[in-house]
Amino acid sequence: MAVKYSNKINKIRTFALLLIFGGIIVMYLGLFFQANPLIMTLLMLLGFLSIIASTGIYFWIGMLSSKTVQVLCPSCNKYTKMLGRVDACMHCNEPLTLDKDLEGKEFDEKYNRKKRKEQ
Repeated sequence: MAVKYSNKINKIRTFALLLIFGGIIVMYLGLFFQANPLIMTLLMLLGFLSIIASTGIYFWIGMLSSKTVQVLCPSCNKYTKMLGRVDACMHCNEPLTLDKDLEGKEFDEKYNRKKRKEQ
C-alpha cells in the first residue's frame, strides 16, 4: 500500500478548519448546560478561544504562504507552493524537491528538519 503524501500548507489549513468546527461544537455543547452557568461559560470560552486560535493560524499560514517558492509540478503541470526542502504537490500530491542532492531518493519529510551538529 502506497503512502499518501499531502502538502504542508494544506495540512495546516485543515488543522485550522478543524479548530473552527471544534470550537463551534464546544460552544454548542455549552448550550446544554444552561442550568449551570459556570460550565456553560467555560465551554463558551473554550470554543471562543479555539476559534481565535484558528484565526491566528490562518493569518500565520497566509503570511507564510506568500513567501513560499512556487514550482511547476511535473505530473499535473500546475503551479504549487513548496514549503521546505521536500513537499508534495497541492493538486496531485506528487512528492517534490528543490534540493539536487535529494532527487531520486525516497520521499521523507524528515529531510525538512535541521540536522544537529554532533559534538
